[in-house]
Amino acid sequence: MGSIILLRHGETDWNSEDRIQGWAPKGLNDRGREQARAAGRHLADEYDVDRMIVSDLERTRETAEMVREGGVDCEPTFDEAWRERDFGVFQGFERDEVLELRPRAAELESLTALDDIDNGEDRATVRERVEGAFEELLATTDDETVLVVTHGGPIRIVLGHVKELEVEQTLRQHSPHNCGISEVDVHERRLRRENETAESEFDG
Repeated sequence: MGSIILLRHGETDWNSEDRIQGWAPKGLNDRGREQARAAGRHLADEYDVDRMIVSDLERTRETAEMVREGGVDCEPTFDEAWRERDFGVFQGFERDEVLELRPRAAELESLTALDDIDNGEDRATVRERVEGAFEELLATTDDETVLVVTHGGPIRIVLGHVKELEVEQTLRQHSPHNCGISEVDVHERRLRRENETAESEFDG
């Protein structure tokens, strides 16, 4: 019974400040490290992970390290296809600042709705990148359990892709938590779980 498990990285200071991270080299804060360790303990209890694929950005690398400390015994493979979107000139801005500048994004309450970003990726490019990586993973996963440590944007894209949603529905329906866990059944191409968090998060 093949599974692809999607895990968003743990919290960073920019998450807590509601800043746009994109490809910024930001590591986890103390809360984020504990979230990731708790996720690792939960995943080790629930699954036998065969492979771990990790976005090559700093916050996902550190999350994978903490997940391994939590008990997931699997060497990571780093893949830039699972990076967050490059938000170009908006990297480091507070979310509300950008929403004031871009009414369409404000209407959908999602920065992912931004399309033309100077020095960044457009929406179609990101979607093609992530959906391509996901489809390749589906094609190469049979009865394995594969853990993908990635970001909120790619997880949104995959969930919408699996549910066959239009882009605007995807943006409105999905907002992955830090260290939220979603699981896709490889053979049936359906979600088994969505955006669940390990219980300890939870105690402060």
